[in-house]
Amino acid sequence: MSLEEFLGGFTERDWQHREEGTVRLAMVGMGWWTREEAIPAIEGSDFCETTVAVSGSISDPREVEGTDLEYAIDYEAFADGEASGAYDAVYVATPNALHLEHVRSAAKLGKDVICEKPMEVSAERARELTAVCERAGVTLMIAYRVQTDPATRRARDLLREGVIGEPVSVHGGMTDDMLSFVDGPDHWRLDPDLSGGTTMNDIGIYPLNTTRFLLDRDPISASGRTWSESPEFEGVDEHASFEFGFEDGIVLTGSVSHSACEESHLRVVGTEGQLLLDRPFFPGRSRELLVEREGTRSTVTFDQRDQMREEFDYFAHCLLTDTEPAPDGEHGVLDIRAIEAVYEAAETGKRVEL
Repeated sequence: MSLEEFLGGFTERDWQHREEGTVRLAMVGMGWWTREEAIPAIEGSDFCETTVAVSGSISDPREVEGTDLEYAIDYEAFADGEASGAYDAVYVATPNALHLEHVRSAAKLGKDVICEKPMEVSAERARELTAVCERAGVTLMIAYRVQTDPATRRARDLLREGVIGEPVSVHGGMTDDMLSFVDGPDHWRLDPDLSGGTTMNDIGIYPLNTTRFLLDRDPISASGRTWSESPEFEGVDEHASFEFGFEDGIVLTGSVSHSACEESHLRVVGTEGQLLLDRPFFPGRSRELLVEREGTRSTVTFDQRDQMREEFDYFAHCLLTDTEPAPDGEHGVLDIRAIEAVYEAAETGKRVEL
């Protein structure tokens, strides 16, 4: 099959086979990400609606613009089951160290969960979060929105078809200027107890998880270095570089920083060509997929989709069709373990086997 023939048959939502149905969501954690990214995405989704806000600061549904919320409750009321009849599932977007607590509350109420990444601050707590959902019999999906982006899914299909031959190496990176958009030095991402680490946990997870998705492989070793220069990052990592080893000798190398311009990329080099995802990790940014094969370099065209909308619709579609979502709890646990290995390697100066 030629590259042109393959791309001509690509289906953007290769997971969708249902056209109707609605899942009502409670948004647990009403920070800027929920307000500016998640809620607007759900407003335009095919299978979701937001009906409940759970927050420590919002008491009136009318305070949340752009929604028809039925209830706004605090965390204690949420844990007690107040307004539980008004939603079917929950989206947990609180600081990392609070995920387990809120997922446990949702699971006790029999509510399915989509939990932001990273799952928790440690692999141990991430495993407990997964076990909580398994014991309660509720669905758990980890919010890896890049996996539901048509550009990423198209890239994975190209790799599976052997368009660039056998993968040999991957290079990925993500940078931003975090201090320009957080609410000061007391922000939870700068607190190691709440974040579990800053740069690797917060943005290093993107090239790691996307590589796992594209290659359908998991890392078997990790090494890396972390460092900080700005006083605001005392006690947490501001910059990091990493190397993950995979089976068949494939190596992912890269770097991340919270003190640089906004940039992201993931490049897969194979025996017969290469594939580049340009700007794949920031929602709302125009993304490109470039393929080079036999000396010919092509930009693959596709409709730009809202990553968050695709993510929520995929989650809801799984619930409506009784399908297990692909990025489940065990999938998320491995990311946390791999990131912990980078921190361990940075401290010991030795490669860590996974």
